[in-house]
Amino acid sequence: MPTIRITTSQNIDIDYEVAGVGPRIIARILDGLLFFVIIMAAVIAGIMSHLEDVGAIIAIVIFLVLYVFYDLLCEIFMNGQSIGKKIMKIKVISLDGGRPSVGQYMLRWLFRIVDFSLTASLCGLISAAVSEKNQRVGDMVAGTTLISTRQGTKMRDIAFTPPEDENYTPVFAEAVQLTDKDVALIHEVLASYIQSGNSVILYNTATKLKQVLNVETNMDDMRFLQTLIKDYNHIVATASAADLS
Repeated sequence: MPTIRITTSQNIDIDYEVAGVGPRIIARILDGLLFFVIIMAAVIAGIMSHLEDVGAIIAIVIFLVLYVFYDLLCEIFMNGQSIGKKIMKIKVISLDGGRPSVGQYMLRWLFRIVDFSLTASLCGLISAAVSEKNQRVGDMVAGTTLISTRQGTKMRDIAFTPPEDENYTPVFAEAVQLTDKDVALIHEVLASYIQSGNSVILYNTATKLKQVLNVETNMDDMRFLQTLIKDYNHIVATASAADLS
């Protein structure tokens, strides 16, 4: 399966499996079926309750509003997933490695008009199939793509990239106590948080590392873990350069 390498703001590279066109289509069909079930249930309920004209109009307006804003609201409040995407285990992610902003979600939602409505879904299908990162036009404009949440980050998926600044000074010298296995685990935790939004595992990992390394900091948990990796990479790169010289 094709993968995409996301470089986070802390110079951390993580490989993700890109969501293919097939799962995206199936997720879209599942979301469509959901609305079909809802409208059939609404029709049956309306018939059984002898809904008057005004009530029927209100019900139709509510349904249309939900239909139009469904993807946008789901992605904002369900961490980049609709119900169909959740079933297919795919989600929207920002190309900078973080959770997309509301503005990014809105951009890709607005461009549904181009990707789907005006082109009968052909634009979205073709662009997702031929683009390097499997992006539809809305993704390209918003700086997002869809990834699979089925796999976790493995040792071979992680690129230990030293900071580009040669004069970089590690924030936590205690990072020297870490091992490759420890750093791989931190990568896994960060990837899991980005994919699922589960802050509990992030907090537990950061708290444990602070205790083990005897570190005190006011950094938020994610930035602390990212900084530890950056420091570790710099320390290892510096040591390797010294050995070669």
